[in-house]
Amino acid sequence: MREKVILVCSECLSRNYNTTKNKSISKERLELNKYCPRCDKHTIHKESK
Repeated sequence: MREKVILVCSECLSRNYNTTKNKSISKERLELNKYCPRCDKHTIHKESK
């Protein structure tokens, strides 16, 4: 079963993206390089708790 996940910008801490992940396959937190409209650049977005 896939679970909903919120991605948070590592610089400004704004919650920009929603996505899903398969908890049974990937146990660690997601880290993706995504565009942050608030920072106006690409930053690392991490999965929030």
